[in-house]
Amino acid sequence: MTNENEKSFKTKTKVILAVLLAILVVGGYYGLQFYKVYFAPNTTGKEKYLYVRTGHNIDDLFQEIRRKDILTDIGTFSQAAAKMDLKSALKPGRYKIAKGMTNRGLINMLKAGNQEPVKLKFQNIRKKENFAGYLAKNLESDSLTFIKLLDSASLIEKYGFNKDNSYTMFIPNTYELYWNTSPSEFFEKMQKEYEKFWNDSRKAKAAALNLSPIQVSILASIVDSEALYDKEMPIIAGLYLNRLKKGILLQADPTVIFANDDFTVKRVTNSLLQVQSRYNTYKYAGLPPGPIMMPSINAIDAVLNKDNNNYIYMCAKEDFSGYHNFAVTVQEHEINAKKYREALNKRNIYK
Repeated sequence: MTNENEKSFKTKTKVILAVLLAILVVGGYYGLQFYKVYFAPNTTGKEKYLYVRTGHNIDDLFQEIRRKDILTDIGTFSQAAAKMDLKSALKPGRYKIAKGMTNRGLINMLKAGNQEPVKLKFQNIRKKENFAGYLAKNLESDSLTFIKLLDSASLIEKYGFNKDNSYTMFIPNTYELYWNTSPSEFFEKMQKEYEKFWNDSRKAKAAALNLSPIQVSILASIVDSEALYDKEMPIIAGLYLNRLKKGILLQADPTVIFANDDFTVKRVTNSLLQVQSRYNTYKYAGLPPGPIMMPSINAIDAVLNKDNNNYIYMCAKEDFSGYHNFAVTVQEHEINAKKYREALNKRNIYK
């Protein structure tokens, strides 16, 4: 090879290498950019969940992401969101955000609506307002919306309840629902659970007691309020059913406390007994119009499987163990009640 040919070959080689290098540099740059936009870790891990509210758009999403400092690089996310058309496919929900998620992974999750369910675990919630607050804390809708539906005659009558007893519709348990479940969808879910719970066996047991499922739950709410220990529940249920059968006033202290709307009361005094309320079972015969709390499944089943006893009276034990002394006669009860009153006085508990 002549010197000229050799020079020409070297020149061409240099040009080719330069072009290849340029291609590699440009390709590497765009490849890196592609990686950063779609596949690089981009979530900060500062927030466990990203909430997309019903009706919110892509701008609301970006505002929430900025406010919560969810992403390391919001610019690359914006590019990926545009390319992957997140704007037209964004779905509301509660999304679990792991540290180091990629833009592509996050966007696919938001487009598919792959949200993590919320676990609702409720029982022994005292009032409807408390229940509405609990739901609002765990689901998208606010407590006022839930209260309005709980008090909506047209809705609750559709399911066979009224404003006083609608609370018995909710069977305490653990349920999985999506965060953006609407209040009406929640009610439908609870009604299905109610029907499932009140199977033929439970309905037959209620009928044998001459009670409806609603009445069983109302009585169970009193039993649950009285019993600190589950093993006493069937005994207390048997006692109250004896009183109902004999037409004796229930005289259940928890109903008086509920009627007075003062749950700090430790001793039911005569002044508290004067409250004019259908929930005051010292004044009004039979069951109150609605539950005084959300009864547990154990309490409901305790009523359905009540203890067959002859007890008419009960009084908390003077040792403050949480157990009760039960009595058949008023004379026995007076002895038990005297011991308990004296124990209260010793502890300076007068209200």
